[in-house]
Amino acid sequence: MAYWHIENWLKKIYPGAIWDKRKSGKRLYLTFDDGPTPVVTEKILDILDQYKAKATFFCLGRNVERHPEIYNEILRRGHQTGNHTYSHLKGWETSNKEYFQDIELAGLFIKSSLFRPPYGRIKRAQIKYLEKKYHIILWDVMSHDYEKLWSKEKCLRSVLKYTKPGSIVVFHDSEKASERTFYVLPKLLKAFQDKGVEFLGIN
Repeated sequence: MAYWHIENWLKKIYPGAIWDKRKSGKRLYLTFDDGPTPVVTEKILDILDQYKAKATFFCLGRNVERHPEIYNEILRRGHQTGNHTYSHLKGWETSNKEYFQDIELAGLFIKSSLFRPPYGRIKRAQIKYLEKKYHIILWDVMSHDYEKLWSKEKCLRSVLKYTKPGSIVVFHDSEKASERTFYVLPKLLKAFQDKGVEFLGIN
């Protein structure tokens, strides 16, 4: 089942989460999950610079701990960051205590009021607890750049079809997704900049 269908159903369950920013006008919000990753994140930063675009990177605490210099470069270039847990846990399959401890551990390395649950899988009780400290950021467009069975052309067609002004779009700065991300990202940036759309970080 496609993610955009799942989201319409989930929005009713997670009303406190932010799925899009439709009221923001001619703006798009690109997000990158699972980094920072050597070479991959740095190339994404260079692509964003070429289009004078800003984005939000939802980082794994373990990756920030391993690569603090890349994390600092994300910030230095004016992008936003968010907590994506320390070890990429699925909230549905993890006890609340373990889940919150993992997020707190990530918080030692990622100073942000934004949180995105890995896989979008989070329990209502977990959202209720976390929203006291974080803005829970989900999405309305998934690039599927991590899908090995999706061609880069299919990813591009899907993203261009479903992205609208105010959309929050998910990419991944991971090695697995890199080929599709590097192909789709500049084409998406150009297509929407030609329409006068601005790319901003979430804050």
